[in-house]
Amino acid sequence: MNSVHFTTFAPLMKPFDLIIVGAGAAGVVAAGRAASLGAEVLLLEKMEKPLRKLRISGKGRGNITNTKPLEEFLQKVYPKADFLRPAFAQLFNKELIALVNKAGVPTTVERGERVFPTSQKAWDVAEGLQKWARKNDAETLCSAKVTAVNRTEDRLFEVEFEHNGSEYAEKSRAVLIATGGASYPATGSTGDGYALAKKLGHTIVPIRPSLVPIEVEGFDRYRFSDLTMRNVRLSVHANGEKIDEEFGELMLTDFGVSGAITLRMSRNIVDALREKKKVELLLDWKPALSEIQLRNRLERELQNTEVQTAGELLRKLMPSPLISFFAEKAGVQVRAKVAESDKEKIVKTLKCCRLVACGYRPFTEAIVTAGGVSLSEVDENTLQSKLVPNLYFAGELLDLDADTGGYNLQIAFSTGWLAGGQVAR
Repeated sequence: MNSVHFTTFAPLMKPFDLIIVGAGAAGVVAAGRAASLGAEVLLLEKMEKPLRKLRISGKGRGNITNTKPLEEFLQKVYPKADFLRPAFAQLFNKELIALVNKAGVPTTVERGERVFPTSQKAWDVAEGLQKWARKNDAETLCSAKVTAVNRTEDRLFEVEFEHNGSEYAEKSRAVLIATGGASYPATGSTGDGYALAKKLGHTIVPIRPSLVPIEVEGFDRYRFSDLTMRNVRLSVHANGEKIDEEFGELMLTDFGVSGAITLRMSRNIVDALREKKKVELLLDWKPALSEIQLRNRLERELQNTEVQTAGELLRKLMPSPLISFFAEKAGVQVRAKVAESDKEKIVKTLKCCRLVACGYRPFTEAIVTAGGVSLSEVDENTLQSKLVPNLYFAGELLDLDADTGGYNLQIAFSTGWLAGGQVAR
């Protein structure tokens, strides 16, 4: 069976060496790696096509990794980056780029050291890796929903799954669970692997959305329609204590804030909200200017005879859709003539606009999942379970997540490569 799609399923007469649950980035790379080393591999995917999430990554452009040095890369991984050192020693960014190129997909390094397929199509990466795994004789069965993974008396695994209205049970010497997290459930990442791992005795660190937009009090009264603000600074305070800060691009939405800097800090924001802390977002709209420079800027603008009201002044400082919101935050009247006290209010609000976070968006809007299979129960050198022999984990299912910019896909590829190689050996 070498085809990716089957009309019938013909099981092996003997146990597989490895059954992989989930044909995402980790699962496909693990399958190709194990099969290339001679293992009999069956890759089961409940969706109609492998690598569904990869196909939409990077807004469809496929940001597969970045070229940052290892130590710098690890700084963007949570909660225990050192867990990944053995996996990255086997396959890191240079090796991944070489693998993707070998699969027939040229790559390009862009701004921020991010790596994309030269075609700008994530689909090409998915198709290339799929063909590479198939060329190595990894069997892939789509539309196959795994319902149970059980240990047998002869120390094998029995994997039960449904396919084309029929039920099957295949045996294997090892099982790799690589079902992904719970984000983007439309791609098949609906958290199935957590239940399988828990039934086999593993602890699941509570899962929550990460790289996710944040809801802000009062924003439902405005219609920002995804207004993007560049070169701003946002700091996060929980119960009055500063816990994070980022500079860059922010997006104002109808419910709160999104954009690159929000997503990068969302893990800390979500955790603070889950701990019932008061979370405030302090926004500096003009970080390049001091308060003195801003006061001078306001005086220059007010010398223009066309600038008399607060609204006319604010129009010189920010996009029109932001004016009524900002005026309310500053406590000035947009139609009133600018008073001396208004100038100080505007300057103070430009440098510190206080927003109160009241929630976060659901898994359907999150890029990745924080939490998952506890790292303390998985051998970092092999990705084998410390509790169940020959049971392996890889990818987003593990309690690992990272920033945007190719980090999370690199983790998936690297852990899949390590696990697949270990099983084959």
